Amino acid sequence: MKSTKAVIEMMAPKRTEGAVASLMERLLVELGEDPQREGLVRTPARSESAMRFLTSGYHMDLKRVVNGALFQVKYDEMVIVKDIEFFSLCEHHLLPFFGKMHVAYLPKDKVIGLSKIPRIVDMFARRLQVQERLTQEIAEAVQTVLEPKGVGVICEARHFCMMMRGVEKQHSGTVTSAMLGGFRHRKATRDEFLSLVSARSV
Repeated sequence: MKSTKAVIEMMAPKRTEGAVASLMERLLVELGEDPQREGLVRTPARSESAMRFLTSGYHMDLKRVVNGALFQVKYDEMVIVKDIEFFSLCEHHLLPFFGKMHVAYLPKDKVIGLSKIPRIVDMFARRLQVQERLTQEIAEAVQTVLEPKGVGVICEARHFCMMMRGVEKQHSGTVTSAMLGGFRHRKATRDEFLSLVSARSV
């Protein structure tokens, strides 16, 4: 069975510079705009650059993101990296959703360089996403890299598809979580994680 990444690479057309810009120019026309007017002349190219960046996670590899930053340490208490800012695109409307990730794990003889966890978050956030899958993918990636005793991820986000259209609720937020290993099976571990996430940041 092919991996999700393999399927994406197989189905995706060969990347062509300027292709997204051409589509954006046509979209502007379909929306009733003139792509040749002064304020829009460079908009298609800028939009392509932005979309390439916001979906760059498809071209990132977990092993290269971690880049060997795993260290043998005799430490078995919870490690948390909290308040990791992220920005992603909702796959249903291509509108942004954004917020904070809190990632924790229970080490088993090794730890990961702290900067690598935000990089893992970015790897999955910079794709077309739904919040639930994003949360789960980050947890599974940390589990794959570290093989710890457990992983916990909490995602707090606000969605422009709710704020700008539809129900138009500007102050509503969504919280999702993924708990693996010790975080799933031990209530005390989950409670400690929630308590530390709620505590004031350093």
